[in-house]
Amino acid sequence: MRRLKRNWHSLSAALLALAATAHMPLTLADAANPASNGMLIAGGIVTTTLMLQAFENSGPALRGILLFLGAHFCAFALLSGLTGNEGKMSAAFFLAIAAAWLLAWGSASEFAHIEPRARAAKTVLRLLIPAIFGAWILILWEALTRGFGVPFILLPPPSAIGVRIASSLAILWADVQQTIFKAALAGYLLGCASGFVTAILADRVDFLRRGLMPIGNLMSALPIIGVAPVMVMWFGFDWQSKAAVVTIMTFFPMLVNTVAGLATTGTMERDLMRTYASDYSQTLMKLRLPAAMPFIFNALKINSTLALIGAIVAEFFGTPIVGMGFRMSTEIGRMNVDMVWAEIATAAVAGSLFYGLIALAERTVTFWHPSSRAG
Repeated sequence: MRRLKRNWHSLSAALLALAATAHMPLTLADAANPASNGMLIAGGIVTTTLMLQAFENSGPALRGILLFLGAHFCAFALLSGLTGNEGKMSAAFFLAIAAAWLLAWGSASEFAHIEPRARAAKTVLRLLIPAIFGAWILILWEALTRGFGVPFILLPPPSAIGVRIASSLAILWADVQQTIFKAALAGYLLGCASGFVTAILADRVDFLRRGLMPIGNLMSALPIIGVAPVMVMWFGFDWQSKAAVVTIMTFFPMLVNTVAGLATTGTMERDLMRTYASDYSQTLMKLRLPAAMPFIFNALKINSTLALIGAIVAEFFGTPIVGMGFRMSTEIGRMNVDMVWAEIATAAVAGSLFYGLIALAERTVTFWHPSSRAG
């Protein structure tokens, strides 16, 4: 029973591969370029399963490598047969791609059971497993959109988006500079800094805390599509109006989280600081701010995504002829959906890198916190 539970990915893949052989070939009868490698792919999946049984007592590293190689060999062979056969793939193709996906799932599961001692190996594994998952999102996206012949206007395949990115690097870089480096970054810094300073004042002055927090909760619910046109009228069509929108969006998460973080220190710790004759500023710097750092970094991470979203959406309401939001709204009107998806992919990568840098800084600053030690 334990053996079956461990190998269910590969056994299910082998069953799907055998089912695919009953529906061969991979392409329909009227396909322009009939694929002839269907039996080879099915044989590769079954062979991988048999080899896995032979290495039953081996460690998860070897088993994971076998599953990884089998899955990606089959995936490459299946995707290579799509050229000229879009919308002409048979049930055998989809059964085979599902089988290859199960092998990849099994490889990720095996890699997850590895417990290396070296720190570098832990880092590689921590990156490898999400990379496999992400790669198979793209593989399945490519296989399904081209295999079913999904209209390009509805959802272009990743290969077309990649070609568009490679051919539009200059345009994408100009949009990144306008939207991220100017509007989003400036608004992020202003919003987070002003929210942090206001939180310190609200913590010091009871009147501000009681009066400002309810208003802050109300203002945080303002819809961006209502604020953006007003900011454009106030600050013009350039990046300054988008930075103003981002400032409003990022101010209140920082305010609320910082106030909550400053309130986390217990009575015992504060009493201890008083016995040392510490004043407010000393207690703030040596006790309360360090304790509030997990809350502050939580706000910084939340705002890293809000800033990018706010800057892009604000550009829909008036901007110079550059910027990610401008490009998306313009190109979708021209039915250039691959360019729209190229901008989306660029924004996703930039946002992930920004979030990752903040998370890295958080682990460095809050190394003492249980959440950091657990990682």
